[in-house]
Amino acid sequence: MTRNPWLRLTLDSWSLGMEASTVIGLRTMALAAGGPAAQAEASRMIREKVDSGLELQARALSGSLGFSAATATARTLTHYRKKVRANRRRLTKLA
Repeated sequence: MTRNPWLRLTLDSWSLGMEASTVIGLRTMALAAGGPAAQAEASRMIREKVDSGLELQARALSGSLGFSAATATARTLTHYRKKVRANRRRLTKLA
């Protein structure tokens, strides 16, 4: 019996979505507070998204994401989960 990697990827995607929802809520509160801290958070958010996308694109072009769809998807999810998890930890300390 062969294992279907897409079931694991589905669960990982769901988990990423849940963590991202938490980060969105925490960031919304930080932005709603206004002031210089909110401006810094907004700038950081945009910069992180651009940097993360460029980093992932470089990995794709170099072949380090793998050559099968499932492997590339898994490594992409891992890339974003690390970023989202770091933001959740950081923003939780601020809340």
